Amino acid sequence: MRVFKIKKVQRGILFIVTAPSGAGKTSLVDAILKRCDEICVSISYTTRLPRDNEAHGIDYYFTPLKQFEEMRDRDEFFESAEVYGNFYGTSASWIQSKLEEGIDVILEIDWQGARQARKLNSKSASLFILPPSVETLEKRLKARGQDDNSIIERRMNQATEDLSYAKEADYVVINDQFDVALEEILAIIRSERLKFNSGNA
Repeated sequence: MRVFKIKKVQRGILFIVTAPSGAGKTSLVDAILKRCDEICVSISYTTRLPRDNEAHGIDYYFTPLKQFEEMRDRDEFFESAEVYGNFYGTSASWIQSKLEEGIDVILEIDWQGARQARKLNSKSASLFILPPSVETLEKRLKARGQDDNSIIERRMNQATEDLSYAKEADYVVINDQFDVALEEILAIIRSERLKFNSGNA
């Protein structure tokens, strides 16, 4: 597997990745981490309960609501939002430390968090991952086997709203063929690294 590396001479770049549930965002990010050097993914804090295949500190920091609210009140989150009745947030100090080390950071968040993050970091690059169709999105949600029909219906209703925010992103990638979508995202990362590096050459 080919790993590409472009030497950076400055702080890291924040890549904000947004997608409706079931669009394949997590699978694409996992593949990016295997193919791209000097990049990591942010681990969010969440008040929701872990699924059977999830581990604390690896997939999320599963946090009681009271603790989450206390962290939010202390302005410890770079961004935070409520999604499907649960709260999610990203550690501001962790993001800052990684970027200062020159490490690029992928931030997987919904459109609300993405909007906050773009305002806080003007040199970020935002990507919105789209499914090829709404019908395909519904099939993928059902194929995952993680949610019952009522939750899938709620996710589909939310997805319809989420899709309207794609126009706010810097880049839009349609995840129809996984390998094609992956190469497009890797090309975006390369171009952003070159663009930011050129200003410091």
